[in-house]
Amino acid sequence: MERSMLDLWVGLFVCAGVGALLILALKVGNMSGYNAADTYQVYAQFDNIGGLKPRAPVKSAGVVVGRVAGITFDNDKFLAKVTMTIDKRYTFPKDTTASVLTSGLLGEQYIGLVAGGDAANLAQGDTIKLTQSAVVLENLISQFLYSKAAEGDTKK
Repeated sequence: MERSMLDLWVGLFVCAGVGALLILALKVGNMSGYNAADTYQVYAQFDNIGGLKPRAPVKSAGVVVGRVAGITFDNDKFLAKVTMTIDKRYTFPKDTTASVLTSGLLGEQYIGLVAGGDAANLAQGDTIKLTQSAVVLENLISQFLYSKAAEGDTKK
């Protein structure tokens, strides 16, 4: 009897550990924030999305208002087309600006929305016209080094 009771407690402990690992994996994979609320889809096109991934947050004023539903490449315009699902509780004017931003220096990338002043709001299937692409750290470094090299050449 004592042995079977010990086995039961070990089994419960293992099950609790597996459950905790599952919850941790969902949090790390950004899957725990599933929201069954009503949403609408809007689109935006960017020259460069950097490391943006599907399920990345869409934030406005630091508040998560939606998620990136998908990313495709437009063969006609040679731009990245990002599909976003926005919670219907949040409405944005048609002249809203969408930017690809980074949390911290090397953190995850997300879409940041800055509301405009238009009287009409974005609706299902609308496209955000004003976009700002991701800042690529490698491009900034190369521009800095190139400008420093050009300064050195003019001083001769």
